[in-house]
Amino acid sequence: MDTTLTKELAVCGFNAVSALGELHPARINRLFLRADRLPLFTKVCKHLAVRKRPYKLCGDEELERICKSNRHQGVVAMIEEPLVAYASPEDLDLWAQEGKTGLILHAVGNDHNLGTMVRAAAFFNAPFIVISEADTEAHLTTTAYRVAEGGMEQVVFRKIRDTVAFIKAASDAIITIGMEPRARLRIRDLGTILRDRGDTLQSGMSRHYIVRHNIFPSIALVVGNEETGLPQEVKACCSALVRIPGTGAIESLSTAQAVTLFLHEIYEL
Repeated sequence: MDTTLTKELAVCGFNAVSALGELHPARINRLFLRADRLPLFTKVCKHLAVRKRPYKLCGDEELERICKSNRHQGVVAMIEEPLVAYASPEDLDLWAQEGKTGLILHAVGNDHNLGTMVRAAAFFNAPFIVISEADTEAHLTTTAYRVAEGGMEQVVFRKIRDTVAFIKAASDAIITIGMEPRARLRIRDLGTILRDRGDTLQSGMSRHYIVRHNIFPSIALVVGNEETGLPQEVKACCSALVRIPGTGAIESLSTAQAVTLFLHEIYEL
């Protein structure tokens, strides 16, 4: 629920609100919760009281009215509507220097998909997500926060105007892996791709050694639309195109499932 008049967003779901209260309590403007949830959010309520911000005990019906969802799990936090900054050269430099893994999302389709990918990104330590300004559906909504199960507090979002231009600009700093069901290279080839493409990556070193010594290249998975995939012009800019092999019984996995498998593979390198 995006409350346009107040420029607030409802964050609901136990894990989403718990992570928000633990990591970014100052973002909470108001808190609504069932009485049985109060002992679990005492610290957040005390923080609100110090800031002279309200919290209120409510029943399920009122919570549902507040967040427009029956999946509130007994707690709703109101935050300022999230504003996403544009990706900058400084962002690219930082991600490259720290060897970060992240996602570049090109029109992924909806906020539920976005939330699922954020959850996977947080689980596998992929802390940056770049979203296309042209994507009219995948926004930071109540649904995205709930589905992410607290992952929103673990990642940094940046937006871009043009995916092709951004990938071209990032090519000197980040290895971009386009997810393409018909690609020649397979997910098991990722290690070889990184060794070949990463100028500073030395064969034989473990990933943990490389990260610790700051020489692991930054990687961004480039993710397309659930139905149409990546446009040809975006695929042409990627460092490599990679697929997940399967039986062929169905054409492909969902984008969120595929992202999870790719992030696990990168994490295990």
